[in-house]
Amino acid sequence: MAVVVQNSEGWVLNACSLIDQGYSHCIRWRNGRKSQVKCRFKRQCFQILKSHYCVNASVAVEGGNTDMLQKVNKPSKVNPVPQNYFTSIRSVILEGSKSLVDSARYLGYLTGATDTVTEPLPLQECSLAALCEMAKELPLVDEEEQEERTQSLAAEDGCTSHVDLFSRVTENREDEATVVTLMGEEYVIPPHTAFLLSDFTRIQPLVHYGTKFDLIVMDPPWENKSVKRSRRYSSLPSSQLKRLPIPQLASTNCLVVTWVTNRPSHLRFVRDELYPHWGIEVVAEWFWVKVTTSGQFVFPLDSPHKKPYEVLVLGRYRSSADTSISSSETPEVPVEDCRLIVSVPSALHSQKPSLSEVLKLYVGAEATCLELFARSLQPGWTSWGNEVLKFQNSSYFALTPDTQFYPHIICL
Repeated sequence: MAVVVQNSEGWVLNACSLIDQGYSHCIRWRNGRKSQVKCRFKRQCFQILKSHYCVNASVAVEGGNTDMLQKVNKPSKVNPVPQNYFTSIRSVILEGSKSLVDSARYLGYLTGATDTVTEPLPLQECSLAALCEMAKELPLVDEEEQEERTQSLAAEDGCTSHVDLFSRVTENREDEATVVTLMGEEYVIPPHTAFLLSDFTRIQPLVHYGTKFDLIVMDPPWENKSVKRSRRYSSLPSSQLKRLPIPQLASTNCLVVTWVTNRPSHLRFVRDELYPHWGIEVVAEWFWVKVTTSGQFVFPLDSPHKKPYEVLVLGRYRSSADTSISSSETPEVPVEDCRLIVSVPSALHSQKPSLSEVLKLYVGAEATCLELFARSLQPGWTSWGNEVLKFQNSSYFALTPDTQFYPHIICL
């Protein structure tokens, strides 16, 4: 079950099951031949078994995958969260998390009783951002000269050699997930999904896509020292986020959700500068609480540096210049403040849980949804980013032949 618990405090999510929802039916194209396969995201990516606690200036983590639990051998240089802000939310996180985790345990989840997968984490090198840089050398196609603004993922024989991922929105229009080869790598693409692989300089095809979105979720590559040291991905100065064409992409009353680090300057920037710049009214602040498979915080709640939660700032697009009608045609549902999303985090760096299930109450089941700075795809969503296919690489999935699938035979 993807949504394990839902109550007045928030939700407990099974993040891995959320991913699997998009792959109940999956076909695989190889050498022009189609076969049915079973597809599941690898379970070892969500085996965070132990909490991360400092003992004598060091950390000992035994068992499970702990890539996202950074070992600390000396005091962190990260600016601590201001005490007055932390004090104001501490009880909300502590009491709300206890209520949600207790409810989940009653249902047999977050008890620590999980099958341990001993296989190592997939270590797929992502070269998508570098390919986006190379694509900048290609001439831009004038929108008036471009015959089609979108393109199908694959032809009837599964051929993907014609697909231009960098200058047109690519769609999987099928009712089932598809495993295809793109740029020499195999990727698993969910059904009814659309994506554009590009950076800021090539975002216009998304604007020309012609869709106004009722929900926009973004996970910006915030600047910080640890990212610069690790070189995991390119960061972006906060001021550059204002260049995103949100008013051209958002429908009236569009719900905009931004993942924010615990750095105070980033939170202030989103609330006081970025959202007002786009004509977005802040309506709520939520918290993603990260726990182990036994329901413990992954970091000490009272640590002055690393925290076991991340912030989401939710707002509604209120531009008076936009007279368009929300495509969902659903009356606006008030968004409650200080809700919690509790889940076991991925051991893969920067992989966030899907918000589709928890947000559909506020935008409607038929809402058009967009993710910016995406590193994965979701069924029914449009996604954009320079690593938009990162976690769709087949190395992150367990793909096995579906022996229960038999083609229909028509007897004449």
